[in-house]
Amino acid sequence: MKKYTLLLLLLGAMASAQVRVVTSYPYLGKIIHAVGGDNVKVKVLASPKFDPHFIIPKPSLIPAIARADMLVANGAGLEIGWLPPLLKRANNPKVRISSQGFVDVSRAIRLIDVPKAVSRAYGDVHPEGNPHFVTDPHTVLPIAKLITKKLSLLDETHAQSYQANYKKFATKWQRFLRGFDAKMKRCRGKKVVQYHELYNYLLKRYGLKSVNTIEPLPGIAPSSKHTVSLINEMKKKHITTILQDPYHEKRTAKFIASKTGAKVVVLPHDVGAVSGTDTLEDFYTTIEQRLCH
Repeated sequence: MKKYTLLLLLLGAMASAQVRVVTSYPYLGKIIHAVGGDNVKVKVLASPKFDPHFIIPKPSLIPAIARADMLVANGAGLEIGWLPPLLKRANNPKVRISSQGFVDVSRAIRLIDVPKAVSRAYGDVHPEGNPHFVTDPHTVLPIAKLITKKLSLLDETHAQSYQANYKKFATKWQRFLRGFDAKMKRCRGKKVVQYHELYNYLLKRYGLKSVNTIEPLPGIAPSSKHTVSLINEMKKKHITTILQDPYHEKRTAKFIASKTGAKVVVLPHDVGAVSGTDTLEDFYTTIEQRLCH
């Protein structure tokens, strides 16, 4: 009985020693698990089934933030509509913006599509640049490196473990990238239309061109006038691929496809957004298979 009690106390001590990490999106949770291993306990706030711009700030998410030692966010304005209210209500100084425990991974990325001017006339633009960098698998290692650095500073006791985990993960990921890059060469030069500018980092990396978007402006629903104009443009430029994310309405893309003969390709925007994408590798492999085949 004494041995059993001692074991429970030991297990409890080990659990309490874990760094409690809260992250905004699922892909970040996967990276944190890879780097943190058994020394971290991760809670993901947002479901990949919904628009990452407009996650509902449920009160049920507050306790996890209130207890967290670290909060890892995508940044670049992607969480601006839902995370600040949760942070305010959680009232946890450990993870406030600019605190040691708050990590903005966009700081590790060279952002693209930075607007020359910010105005409602241009739609829901992100002043810092396009926040959807996760669609490029080459952004994973800079993000993992930043998280490793932050974890090591926050939990110096396990710093060597975090560094070792990162090196192991980096070796594995570089091997994955070599295979992925080779497969993506089949897509080079393809012209596409997107619903929303979700895949710009991916397209830029691999030499594809986004000609237009179904949205007339970011965050603005497609109008009849814009849709007709887009159909004419696609016919003229012989564009046969429409990139559709899982969470926007699909009716418009299907209508455009029926008028142009284009194929609607549904691509995930995060880990778990579509069936069979529960790991980082499966997330990117699904993108490649759907886009290049």
